[in-house]
Formats: sequence, C-alpha cells, structure tokens
Amino acid sequence: MISAGIDLGAGTTKVLLYDADLAALGTVSVRTRPDLEATATEALLAACDAAGVRREDIAYVATTGYGRYQIPERDLQITEVTCHARGARHLFPDTRCVLDVGAQSSRAMRVDDRGRVIRFRMNDRCAAGAGKFLERVARALEIPLEELPAVALRSTDPQPISSICAVLAESEVINHISQGKPVEDILMGAHLSIADRVLALLRQVGADGEVALTGGLARNPAMVKALELRLGRPLHHSDHSPFAGALGAALLGQQRLAKRNAGGGA
Repeated sequence: MISAGIDLGAGTTKVLLYDADLAALGTVSVRTRPDLEATATEALLAACDAAGVRREDIAYVATTGYGRYQIPERDLQITEVTCHARGARHLFPDTRCVLDVGAQSSRAMRVDDRGRVIRFRMNDRCAAGAGKFLERVARALEIPLEELPAVALRSTDPQPISSICAVLAESEVINHISQGKPVEDILMGAHLSIADRVLALLRQVGADGEVALTGGLARNPAMVKALELRLGRPLHHSDHSPFAGALGAALLGQQRLAKRNAGGGA
C-alpha cells in the first residue's frame, strides 16, 4: 500500500512516498529540468532508494504541479491547490488558510475542517510575487542564491520595492544598488515585496484562523520572517512544508488505492 506523490514544480520536483501503515517513508527534491519526464523518473527512483523500497513496490502514483501531465506512468493527476491544501492540513491539523509560495506562482487557499478548498486566489501572471523574482535579484546583486536568506536576515533598514512587475521591480533593485544601499537591506526589501503580494491574495480568501506556509520558499527563513512581519503573527511551517504538495498527492493516492483494493475501481 505504498503511494507516491510527485510534485513537478517550475523550480524543483519533489517526491514523497507514503505507506498506509508506516506513514511517510522518504522524500527527495531535485532541480526541475526541461525534460520533465526524466526529472520525475530520477526523483522517484531516488526516493525509492532513500526509503529502501523497490519501484515495483509502489502501487499508486499521483502527480501534481505544473508538469503533472508529463508523467505517463501516473495513475492520477491532481491540481496544486487541492494537494497543497490536503498536505498542509495533514501537517498542521488546525490550518484554515494555506499560502503556497513557489518558484513561478503563489496561491492563497481557505480550507474547511476536512481540508477541502473553499476559496483560493492565485498569482500566476508575474514572477514578482514568487521565487523567480529572488533569482533575478540574486543575479543583479551577484550573490549565490543559497546565500540570500542569511544575507537578508542581517537587514536593519529594508528598502521598499513597490513595482508589481518583475522587470520594473528589478529596475528598482538596480536603483538601490546605484544609491549605495546595503545589499542586505535590498534583499529584505525584495522578500517583503513578495510577502505583500502573497498576503494580498490571502486577504481575498479571508485571513482569519491559523495559516500554514507551503511551497519551495517555505525553506527560506528570510521569506518566513517577511511573511510573519507583514501578517503580524506566526505561520505554521516545518522542514516538511516544501513537500506539502507531494504529500497531498500521496495521501489522495492512498484514498484511491484503498478504494481500488476494496473493489471500487479508480
């Protein structure tokens, strides 16, 4: 009864294996390459190795993410909204709102007591509200991407970045550089800019109740700090938060697998 959840995102591909009796068996995250099918296969096999299981031991494969249709061996494909909501609710049972901040897009979801999505809003028109914007800022500042959070957390006077367009926002970053503003203040300004856009989505679905953070930027402590500063209260997040989409897919795969084994199809 092992199911695999594959979240094929714009930045990274995450895989989580789930067993009905043992819960999560292992996770793997790899950089998403143009060959989406090969990326997913590589990540799935790596997850099997990490969990000590064989590929043939996996009884059900559920996919999510923007590349979810590109995996021929899938049994089921599910939207990111549904998977992140289910995964967040599993990690944090009191969750009423979910913020999914990824490389290319951001989403805000409101869920009911069973983890079903009631309302959601999505920013998918411009990367200014997602992780790709930070990659552009890193290039402009000539800082390795992995060093961004630590540098941003040293900020004492974040510089505002108000443009809603990623290209114009990058121009603001260059202006700050030309004015001699400290790098750490520019970086935290970029994180706060993303936080403003994400929380604007959250207000549209209702910001009351406990909020969980998912997606790739959940592993960025500067992003967490920026969101909490703008929200005015703590967010639920953990080391498992970036895998919430894959977890939700695996859990929904478990439901389909149990139904199939009971003779109900799927």
